[in-house]
Amino acid sequence: MKAYLIPKPTGIDALTLVERPTPRPGPRQVRVRIKACSLNYRDLMVVRGAYARGPLPENIVPLSDGAGTVVEVGPGVTRVKVGDRVAGCFFQRWYGGSFEPTTNASALGGSIDGVLAEEVVLEEEGVVEFPDHLSFAEAATLPCAALTAWNALIEHGRLTAGETILVQGTGGVSIFALQFARQLGARVIATSSSDAKLARVKSLGADAGVNYKSRVDWDVAATEITAGRGVDQVIEVGGAGTFARSLNAIRVGGKISLIGLLAGAAEINPMPILRKLADVRGIFVGSAQMFEAMNRAIASARLKPAIDRVFPFADAKAAYRHLESGAHFGKIVIELS
Repeated sequence: MKAYLIPKPTGIDALTLVERPTPRPGPRQVRVRIKACSLNYRDLMVVRGAYARGPLPENIVPLSDGAGTVVEVGPGVTRVKVGDRVAGCFFQRWYGGSFEPTTNASALGGSIDGVLAEEVVLEEEGVVEFPDHLSFAEAATLPCAALTAWNALIEHGRLTAGETILVQGTGGVSIFALQFARQLGARVIATSSSDAKLARVKSLGADAGVNYKSRVDWDVAATEITAGRGVDQVIEVGGAGTFARSLNAIRVGGKISLIGLLAGAAEINPMPILRKLADVRGIFVGSAQMFEAMNRAIASARLKPAIDRVFPFADAKAAYRHLESGAHFGKIVIELS
């Protein structure tokens, strides 16, 4: 079977297509024939050697997000059967409960081999069935971006109808957060450097958009939009470069879900957190049980992920370069025949 490896993480050209033996599942494991994968910003960091969560194993298979069909089950498997359509979980050993120090050692495409391959072996509790109305390409967008947004808004944020959230940019996490918030009856303010992208988020249901190039003080703009109150929640993907403005944009007692570091990392002054009585939490994807709860909500609303572009397996490098360009709106998918 074919798989991509990263012999040495020096950039996108390090991706190497190779032939590998077909993997076989052990006890409580399943073999999945991958039909589609999707990219996250983390995958770009991994291939560049810039991922900060420890050294990569040699010749790792990249990507955390994939969906496919179960083609073989190992001894003791009861949760799924051959023929089931499943998506892999970002963390193969976080079914539920608290995030433990050992959980990170089971992260696909970082700590262990990922899913940019024709077939993979995953843990029985590291796969979930996805809604019937979704294609494999659509399901492949869920494991990281969608679940991160769900964890931020629902598990952490306890979002309710009538609240207002602010999403930064138009990447996968932000677009899923927009969709979930609208499903729950919340208002959404989106930021972007592109008026064209802001028009697209409004077509998906955003109530207001702020171009942070022409309105650098987007935090003030968000406060004005909420009649001086401030937003209830911020999906914070920028990091230190945007965190201070996110604190200024929330209401007293508001929540910030800290997800990414797209605008860099730095020391943070805690005083504004105290003044705002802010609830700030780091969000690192989510558990399989959260994934199952999210899928029930997606099925109920028949929600469809926003896919920017689909690339064939042979053009995986082009998919990475499209992600690197920042021109995408929503998710980038790689399909396997």
